[in-house]
Amino acid sequence: MSQLVFLLEEASAEEMLKGLLPRLLPAGVSVRFITFEGKSDLESNLVRRLRRYLVPNAQFIVLRDKDAGDCRAVKARLVQKCIEANRPNTLIRIACHEIESWYLADLAAVERALEIPNLSSKQGQAKFRVPDNLSNPVQELERLTNNRYQKVRGSRDIGPHLDLENDRSRSFAVFIAGLRRLIQGIQTENP
Repeated sequence: MSQLVFLLEEASAEEMLKGLLPRLLPAGVSVRFITFEGKSDLESNLVRRLRRYLVPNAQFIVLRDKDAGDCRAVKARLVQKCIEANRPNTLIRIACHEIESWYLADLAAVERALEIPNLSSKQGQAKFRVPDNLSNPVQELERLTNNRYQKVRGSRDIGPHLDLENDRSRSFAVFIAGLRRLIQGIQTENP
């Protein structure tokens, strides 16, 4: 049995993935989440956690928010840590600026999850057409939902509704494409 191990910056990402992954994963692939207490905790403990993970056939995915950092620099730093841990094939994905950008790219999912009528009608507004450009998507989502969105509970509710084909958030589309390639590789190795 193959295992996907997600190393995540925070609990909200784990909750979102618990709703999203069942629609992507084939039978025989298990999932493990290693959730950190923020990006500093993830970066300072990543090498140690990767080195100590000894389950055979495990594939690793690191998901971190870009926040205010430079995307390329953040990814390069994480790549170097994975190489240092002898896990150079780790899939690293950066949510630009935060995973809430992914939610703002799919207001229909937010509408269904939080039961806010007509929210999806705002998708045509410029800021929601390319939400990866928003510097503070959490605040935007809270404002848009009249504070009904709470990070962990909101992520748990929205995850099952996210459209896997949605490409308004490039970072979401790249994340999904990377997962699909990883899963395809697992299926090829274990027919």
